[in-house]
Amino acid sequence: MPKPNIPFMPIPLDWFQSRYTNKSRLLAVLLPLMVASGCGDQDKPAQAVSRPVKVFRIQDHVATSARNFAGEVRARIETPLSFRVAGKLLERKVDVGDRVRKGQLLAILDGNDYHLAVQSLKAQLASAQADSNFLRDDLVRYRELLAQQVISPPEFERHETAYTAARERTAALEAQLGEALNQLSYTELHADRDGVVTALAVEAGQVLAAGQAVVTLAQLDEKEVHFDVPEHRLSEIRRQQDVNVSLWSDDNRRIKAKIREIASAADPSSRTYRAKATLLEGLEAAQLGMTATVQLAANTVSGIAIPLSAIYTRQNQPDHPLVWQVDEQSATVKSVPVKLGETLAGERIAVEGLAAGQLLVSAGVQRLAEGQAVRLPAENALGTHGATEGSL
Repeated sequence: MPKPNIPFMPIPLDWFQSRYTNKSRLLAVLLPLMVASGCGDQDKPAQAVSRPVKVFRIQDHVATSARNFAGEVRARIETPLSFRVAGKLLERKVDVGDRVRKGQLLAILDGNDYHLAVQSLKAQLASAQADSNFLRDDLVRYRELLAQQVISPPEFERHETAYTAARERTAALEAQLGEALNQLSYTELHADRDGVVTALAVEAGQVLAAGQAVVTLAQLDEKEVHFDVPEHRLSEIRRQQDVNVSLWSDDNRRIKAKIREIASAADPSSRTYRAKATLLEGLEAAQLGMTATVQLAANTVSGIAIPLSAIYTRQNQPDHPLVWQVDEQSATVKSVPVKLGETLAGERIAVEGLAAGQLLVSAGVQRLAEGQAVRLPAENALGTHGATEGSL
């Protein structure tokens, strides 16, 4: 179908000018309104969102706490016994836990070599004594000959010297024989006191060196508790201090004890100081190796004590503890630096830098910001002994 011929009609220039002028006027009117509206939305400060918080009011606090240290019941005198000579262990007469008496036989070494040494020295001593006796009688005859001037003085002195040498050699062999007899006796290990065997280090058939530990013997007449004290608690204990000891087997009973010894240097691995408390009673109940708890009474007076949950630190300042203090007038929080003291019972800690009556946030402290608005609980729900029921 052929397209219809539409005649071209030129648009007058006045029409464009009128349209452009009207549009410009419209933009001139709308643009200030749009700019004012946009600027108004951006410049209007956002309303701060207040968070509900769990708070508590500080009060003066006096705490009396007891320090507990885990320890072990040990004998005050615990001696490792050993043979004074080397040899092969033939027999062990005791086991761990056996009670022994003074002089009781504990172990035996193979003493064949020592028996042979004794026999050899006895034979040498017998020969030396025979020589000494002969030279002694011979010296008597030469003394008579000297008196009759049959022999010269030098000849008599030669015989006298020979007798003296034989006599001293006999004395030396007697000493060696005594030493050999002692070594033979050392092949038997005897208890040097009453006690109980707490450890065995060897078994039959083992070749031992002189002085090698064989049996550990503990005396039962004196018992004590060994426990480790951290270095920041070392100032709380002293020698001759009275303490209480409780055994894990009977936690309700308190046994009196007294601090006998405090190590002068810290253990290189644990960095703690070993302390020893002598038991003054209950020796029969306190068996060796039992777990014990040493209780040291420590009266701690702290002006301010707050929950541990109220303490927080910033990431860039981990060594500077802070708390959030609530401004009750503006209902905002601000950070306050504090100095931490000792930890108290009930998950509380002593602090410095605060005053009684201040209101602190006790939970969710990591989610607050400086000057942030918070929503406080009702006044009747706010106590002085702990936190309120609100939460972050």
